[in-house]
Amino acid sequence: MFRKAILLLGLAVTCCLLWFAVYDYREAGPIARENLRGLALSLTTAIEKLAANDPSLETLHSFHPPDVAYFTLVDRRGVYRFHSNRDLVGTAVDGRSAKEVPLLTRSETRVTLGTGERAYQFASPVTVGGEPLVLVLTLHTYRADAVVRRARLNMTIVLMLVVMGWLLSFGLARYARRDERHREELARRETLAKLGEMGAVLAHEIRNPLAGIKGFAQVIAAKPQESRNAAFAQSIVTEAVRLESLVNDLLAYAANEPEAREDFPLAPLFAQTVSLLQPDARAQGVGVTWRCPDDLLVHGKRDRIEQALLNLGHNALQAMPDGGLLQLLAERSGRDAVISVRDNGSGIAEEHRQQVFEPFFTTKSRGTGLGLALCKKIVEANSGSITLQSREGEGTVVTLTLPRAR
Repeated sequence: MFRKAILLLGLAVTCCLLWFAVYDYREAGPIARENLRGLALSLTTAIEKLAANDPSLETLHSFHPPDVAYFTLVDRRGVYRFHSNRDLVGTAVDGRSAKEVPLLTRSETRVTLGTGERAYQFASPVTVGGEPLVLVLTLHTYRADAVVRRARLNMTIVLMLVVMGWLLSFGLARYARRDERHREELARRETLAKLGEMGAVLAHEIRNPLAGIKGFAQVIAAKPQESRNAAFAQSIVTEAVRLESLVNDLLAYAANEPEAREDFPLAPLFAQTVSLLQPDARAQGVGVTWRCPDDLLVHGKRDRIEQALLNLGHNALQAMPDGGLLQLLAERSGRDAVISVRDNGSGIAEEHRQQVFEPFFTTKSRGTGLGLALCKKIVEANSGSITLQSREGEGTVVTLTLPRAR
């Protein structure tokens, strides 16, 4: 849609420029003719005044405006009473009769001089000493033609700019398309690399539980009545639960986040999350506390945000195998709700902090690396953001920023 809008805008601008160039060129001819006509009328008035002041017409021989090629005064008989060329004074006009000399009409035309120049000729009746004469004024058209040439040059420049602009646009569009295809290819390769990495992780994570399940099942099958089979069966259940958790994480990460959201209070969600974490926390000697305003409402998917908090809580418990303190805190910040999950566990090494949100990155021997990646996806799908601060040996703080209910 955006590309179509840009294309339509470009076509509209092109049409406007072409219309302006053609209009300017077409108007240049009439403007040039009007300039010549105005100059001819001004010179006619000046010549008529000079002739009236000097009936001998000698003063006219010193009248040489730069735009005048030559001018003449012709009487009724068709005889030159004055000519810029003194040798023609008193001769007939091309041997024509007086009836062919217009005395009462004004005319203008283009003529070709002996030098091959195309000149402008203006004929107008004048009165000198009470005698009607015809003034034939022939003008150079250098300046008038310059107007047309300038308009033609402007039109040519506009056309060249339009053509160059479209060629440049097509070149840029082609380059952008090629760059887009290059990025798509890089993304596809990166996806394939991620899939290969995911396959390796899955193969490793699934192989170990399956080997345990297979081994315990073989022992039970060989000696079904042996007393230690109860422990083996429990190990089978544990490994199966581990596989189920792995598959659930993969499905949750691969699933598209639903768009439907709702407003819900955060305090009951904190209470439920803590109640689910308490059994594991007691087993490890970890204290769990939480604080959240009762009237703090969040806009988003409640079950998905609960899943993110549970993941963060389990990560924190895994970082405190020898006991510690887990805190869940929430507060208002402008139009957002800021949630902090704090622990005082082992922390994260500095070289690993930039990679913790990447899928399948893990430093644990029994981990998929999907926990924090899934949390990041859930929070961003709910129009929020997630950050992590950690210091090795001192603990970790994960901060979630989510939109409050309006």
